[in-house]
Amino acid sequence: MRAMILDQPGKPLTLRDWPVPEPRGRQVQLQVLACAVCRTDLHVVDGELPNPKLPLILGHEIVGRVTRVGEQASLLSVGQRVGVPWLGWTDGECSFCRSGQENLCPNARFTGYTLDGGYAEYTVADERYCVPLPEQYPDPEAAPLLCAGLIGYRSLTHTGDAKRLGMYGFGAAAHIIAQVARYQGRTVYAFTRRGDKRAQEFAKTLGAVWAGASEDRPPEELDAAIIFAPVGALVPAALAAVRKGGIVVCGGIHMGTFLPFPTSCCGVSGRSRRSRTSRAGTPPNSWPSRRKFRCTRPLSRSRSSRPTKP
Repeated sequence: MRAMILDQPGKPLTLRDWPVPEPRGRQVQLQVLACAVCRTDLHVVDGELPNPKLPLILGHEIVGRVTRVGEQASLLSVGQRVGVPWLGWTDGECSFCRSGQENLCPNARFTGYTLDGGYAEYTVADERYCVPLPEQYPDPEAAPLLCAGLIGYRSLTHTGDAKRLGMYGFGAAAHIIAQVARYQGRTVYAFTRRGDKRAQEFAKTLGAVWAGASEDRPPEELDAAIIFAPVGALVPAALAAVRKGGIVVCGGIHMGTFLPFPTSCCGVSGRSRRSRTSRAGTPPNSWPSRRKFRCTRPLSRSRSSRPTKP
């Protein structure tokens, strides 16, 4: 098969002939139909995430069709279309796995990082971590939902019932979750790089009532904020923008260096806030049915995360 290979962080991917992977145990083999590009892929290439599998096939927003199944696979069948997200395997034995928090497993493996991913014509994945996909989503539109949508929605649930919601970094995840938040009746405020008028106008077309620079204060205090941009300096900025008792969620895999926190952001001046992180998602069998989001309206396609076909 053809595959894009990372031999060393900091070096370009190379197109190469590569052996077609064979499914073993509970793995399934997938013909890759589409694989979107995520910011985390760039972190891996740039060497900002340590110890990737090398050589490596990146890509963890995979839409594929099952072509073969391993000898122990029983959940999926040949011909079924599924998605493969970032979380690719956990040990199933630690306290986190036993409590439905597999995303915190200390031995977890990740698609396109410590496991080969979808920048190829075929891949294999553990069937327990694959997501069956509804047919109404075409392959290119379903792919970003496997990470931008999944981690974005998980971050959104961490904000509780916050009505005034800020989103720092208006890329693939924010553009999806802004639509979900508006559907839920929340008020959305978008924060972008200073001078990025195009992203600010785009946010407004998706229902944001205000859009400005990340360093700016919104016209009213926020109940919660989600930081999607991989910039640690946004943490104190977001903490300063939320009300007393508000919530700041860090939704990225990599955040960079945090700057020193001013005392007014840390509760010293009586303005206590809460911060949370959202590390990947859990496998489908861990999802409580009451938390599943169902919407019959299609989501707008992202400008910044255009899926690629191998």
